[in-house]
Amino acid sequence: MPRYKLTIEYDGSVFAGWQRQDNAPSVQATLEAAAEALDGASAQVIGAGRTDAGVHAMGQVAHLDLTKTIRAGKVRDALNAHLRPHPIAVLEAEDASPEFHARFDATGRSYVYRIVNRRADLALDRGRAWRVSVDLDVALMHAEAQVLVGRHDFTTFRDSNCQADTPVKTLKSISVARVGDVIEIRTSARSFLHRQVRSMVGSLIEVGRGREAAGWMADILVAADRTKCGPVAPADGLYLESVSYAPLDQ
Repeated sequence: MPRYKLTIEYDGSVFAGWQRQDNAPSVQATLEAAAEALDGASAQVIGAGRTDAGVHAMGQVAHLDLTKTIRAGKVRDALNAHLRPHPIAVLEAEDASPEFHARFDATGRSYVYRIVNRRADLALDRGRAWRVSVDLDVALMHAEAQVLVGRHDFTTFRDSNCQADTPVKTLKSISVARVGDVIEIRTSARSFLHRQVRSMVGSLIEVGRGREAAGWMADILVAADRTKCGPVAPADGLYLESVSYAPLDQ
């Protein structure tokens, strides 16, 4: 069976997350329905990561097996035709080796969290960013975030329902930057715990708005205690930006 690597973007606001669900719309099930319409047979789409309800993607990666050999460009176009009017787009389809696995072969994942820091309500960015009305100290947020870089026990930023075998992860990078009213928090790692990014963002906001002092992020990280975490940031502002793979992985 020919295998294809898909790069996908989607608006997660109308889905109950990436993963297929029995009684709610999901990105995975919607893609699988489109693949079945294309191929004439049931299909399974395996994603590089399981985004939560309301979380978006700019560069989710998945793999798909079809019973027919179809030119990759045609797979992309046909899937997009069957996906309409759902807010999902296959940006690219590529031929992949039968051994390629979108999840297990991934060497890194990058997320961006978008904050609109202004008093006025959101219009164009409603459902696609988190509006924070109080002024945020971006320089302090960036400085505080750097204590998270490296290999740590991230229990403080781990959802209570997380099924990962260990809370220890290695954060490759995290940055906080402002352009006008928009603040973007970017972070990358090989993998993340359940709701880790949103938990880190929510805690950084507490520092940025002056509720917590410099040094607090280091204190709660070392505590390895979920109760020390700040409020979890809403799903609206989170995007899976890209997934990386080693050269010649397909």
